[in-house]
Amino acid sequence: MNWRSHEFIWLDWVIIVTGILAVTWAVWRSIKKDKEKHKGADSEAYLFGKGEPWYIIGAAIFAANIGSEHLVGLAGTGAKSGVGMAHWEMQGWMILLLGWLFVPFYQLMNSKLGKIITMPDFLKNRYTPRTGSWLSIITLIAYVLTKVSVTAFTGGIFMESLLGLPFWYGAIGLIVLTGIFTVFGGMKGVMTLSAIQTPILIIGSFLVLFLGLSALGHGCITDGWNAMMDHARSMGLGADGKAYGTNHMFHFETGDPLYDSYPGFWVFIGASIIGFWYWCTDQHIVQRVLGQTRHETNDVVMKRARRGTIAAGYFKILPVFMFLIPGMIAAALAARPDSGFTLENPDTAFGSMVKFVLPAGVKGIVTIGFISALVASLAAFFNSCATLFTEDFYKPMFKGKSEARYVLVGRIATMVVVVLGMIWIPVMMSLGSLYDYLQGIQSLLAPAMVAVFVLGIFSRKITPKAGEFGMIGGFFIGMMRLLTNIFTNTGKDVMTGPFWESTRWFWHTNWLIFEIWLLVFIIVMMYVVSYFTPKPSAQQIEDITFTGEYKKLIRESWTKWDVIASLGVVFLCAMFYLYFW
Repeated sequence: MNWRSHEFIWLDWVIIVTGILAVTWAVWRSIKKDKEKHKGADSEAYLFGKGEPWYIIGAAIFAANIGSEHLVGLAGTGAKSGVGMAHWEMQGWMILLLGWLFVPFYQLMNSKLGKIITMPDFLKNRYTPRTGSWLSIITLIAYVLTKVSVTAFTGGIFMESLLGLPFWYGAIGLIVLTGIFTVFGGMKGVMTLSAIQTPILIIGSFLVLFLGLSALGHGCITDGWNAMMDHARSMGLGADGKAYGTNHMFHFETGDPLYDSYPGFWVFIGASIIGFWYWCTDQHIVQRVLGQTRHETNDVVMKRARRGTIAAGYFKILPVFMFLIPGMIAAALAARPDSGFTLENPDTAFGSMVKFVLPAGVKGIVTIGFISALVASLAAFFNSCATLFTEDFYKPMFKGKSEARYVLVGRIATMVVVVLGMIWIPVMMSLGSLYDYLQGIQSLLAPAMVAVFVLGIFSRKITPKAGEFGMIGGFFIGMMRLLTNIFTNTGKDVMTGPFWESTRWFWHTNWLIFEIWLLVFIIVMMYVVSYFTPKPSAQQIEDITFTGEYKKLIRESWTKWDVIASLGVVFLCAMFYLYFW
């Protein structure tokens, strides 16, 4: 047996099949026990989960974030442009805001409303019903057109590069498998699969990292790291022939070919806006921390949720080392003729590294973790779509139905999302640079979300109509920019004519700078609208804004160890920025 084979051998396939069956059995057993515990169908348990321990919450938040766009897009971006994309990944500190600031608001609303809320519920209570409904619509559209389709599309690429499956077999197979899993597993299945795959994924990815560095350094990991950094410094050739390098996160010179993608300090601000929306207000992330059992008090639930987010903060530091840096290693190996490693397409960097550096048998074990990660991430999106539709559209329209009926509706909604995701894949394939497109869409959606949530919590002056204007107006401005991106090749094409010349500032401004100014505009607009519209009610202010009750509850739910652990996340993020400045 050739243990150092660079391809999958029979042992790997046996391990993969056996492992998938074992994972399926473990998830089925967990779901069965949970149903017996709750004595039948429970829509809240199906959609949200119930009372998971903090380490499971942390693993679930991490797993919900890791998808095929990391295995393909992040590693591929590392191979092409180095550590610049780390701005979107080195955001463990941002997850702390979810646990320390937003969880208390969400949890107290759970108690006051007598149910576990969705993000649209939050906005309906602070602003108007239309504001929450628009958030549901925007979120569902975003999930179908970007999250689900992108995950499936890049999953097909990953399966093709790793297992040799034809693209469509991998993409459609992943969607169908995940759809079946989500329909029957619900949130409990997602949480259980997350707990299983997280350690496999982390250990397997770090094996790729260290063995890749060893291969690059002729058996020495330190030499491999130095060789990778030397190669990164030689990349990024400008028109002047100067190598600007891909070994740093900030690109300040306009002659740098990466300046348009990562412009100076703007990139940090822009990435933080997207991160705030994603980690603090996106349903499929917040949903991981909303589960509870009915007999628990608010402080117990908040303490567990906060510690789960702290654990997720540490987990979130890892993807740069798990995926982005292995992509940089792949580029350095491919540039060395004697390595025996080739890389025709940067998007296949991670799958190619798995086959090249891992020994037989280990490839099979690690692949189980990768497949589980793809399913868990995609299932999280499916489950969130089911939750939004059931809680925000079906239940208000059809009150008093049985729990079994609500679970069934959630399952049907999941299947609809599966079908729509499959239909959209061919369209996604024609959109060019998929990862840039994904980040561009998020930069157009995030400002409205951030402005509405932040001002709703911290400002008592913002009126219900101002929130509605901010959500709807910000969304339509973002979509107008998206249309101009389509017509102008994201501002790269030369456009002539009175219209294009007069609106050049709108369509030609760097996408990250446009995102920041869009946020500023929405905030100003919301304050202006607040001067001319009725004030929020006393109940809205008391329930949502940052009152003394919230401060007291936050203070009672943490200990010094929570603070110390949180500071550890911030310190590690700061050290990474310092090293790759």
